[in-house]
Amino acid sequence: MALPIVYNLRNVAQRPVATLTTALGVSLTVAIFIGALALAAGFRAVLVSTGSEANAIALRKGADSEISSGLSREAVNILRAHPGVAAGPDGRPLATADLVVVTNKERRGQAGSSNLTVRGVDPSGVGVRASVRLVAGRMFEAGADEVIVGHRIAGRFANCGIGDRLRFQQRDFTVVGHFEAGGAAFESEIWGDAAVLGPALDRDNVFQTVTFRMKDPARFEALKRELESDPRLQVQLKRERDFYAEQSETFTALITGLGVFITAIMSVGAIFGAANTMFAAVGARTREIATLLVLGFRPGAVMLSFVIESILIALAGGVLGCLLALPINGITTSTTNFSSFSELAFAFRVTPDALVAGMGFAFAMGLLGGFFPALRAARQPLAAALRGG
Repeated sequence: MALPIVYNLRNVAQRPVATLTTALGVSLTVAIFIGALALAAGFRAVLVSTGSEANAIALRKGADSEISSGLSREAVNILRAHPGVAAGPDGRPLATADLVVVTNKERRGQAGSSNLTVRGVDPSGVGVRASVRLVAGRMFEAGADEVIVGHRIAGRFANCGIGDRLRFQQRDFTVVGHFEAGGAAFESEIWGDAAVLGPALDRDNVFQTVTFRMKDPARFEALKRELESDPRLQVQLKRERDFYAEQSETFTALITGLGVFITAIMSVGAIFGAANTMFAAVGARTREIATLLVLGFRPGAVMLSFVIESILIALAGGVLGCLLALPINGITTSTTNFSSFSELAFAFRVTPDALVAGMGFAFAMGLLGGFFPALRAARQPLAAALRGG
């Protein structure tokens, strides 16, 4: 026969100081754990949202990132003219050959500098990225020394305000607009006309990628086989969304691993705190435990009851930890994108999965912290317990 849950709730409430101290230790551990998951989820989300299922991206065969890729102008022209590329309202192919360069720029309002991605795009193919829209200023003009800046970095780096001038090599470019891209990684980049940025950055006639809207996305596999087998191109073709999702894997795994490692260390303290609380409860309730055994409750039921008490305390801490983690949702931070070695700004994302994982972590700490005290409660000698010793 199991003890009623009301019995556990009453005992937890009778030890408010010990319960609160233990729950607080669990809550801090859970909050840090959720924070690490939110960081990884935010980074992954910003890269996954960068791609579109309707778009394909061509890179040099063997390249694992944009900056390690290189395509000739001849290859670019062949890809643009392919019948599998969709056309825009003006009849031109919805395709852009991108020049991708990493440059170092000073931060605004603080010492130091960081790498930024500069992307040269085809002005006629900007519509390939449907999520891109201006939030201030105007679009750069084709053939002009003008750039637009992603709004996530506009306030973080010097000379990125509208009307400011950014120098690339020995050439100045005027910032004429700020843009957003639905939370995508493009919001951490500087864009301009590839035909102008190429000579300024010593990248004539070489492009990193070609991104195009597919006429029929359902035929991607056939299109992939056709283009990858063309000896003139020497390219690999990927769905744009899949490509950017792959770029997030290394950092996401690193942050998640570090988060689990740090919280695992912290959880040791939380587990010992729960164990101490429950050992103290067992010591203070020896006669009560003996009485329960005399009344017919089996040792297993007593043991389960103490484990449940420990889990209840830990779950209370888990709920508090979730509440502590919620305010970081949406806070913008930045880190180095290992695939481009440039700064990438993104927002923490406290997802339902992260909250569930946090509660699961709290449950595990409560289970581990309560197991041995509960085992001691179930095994104590009945005669000695009835005498109070």
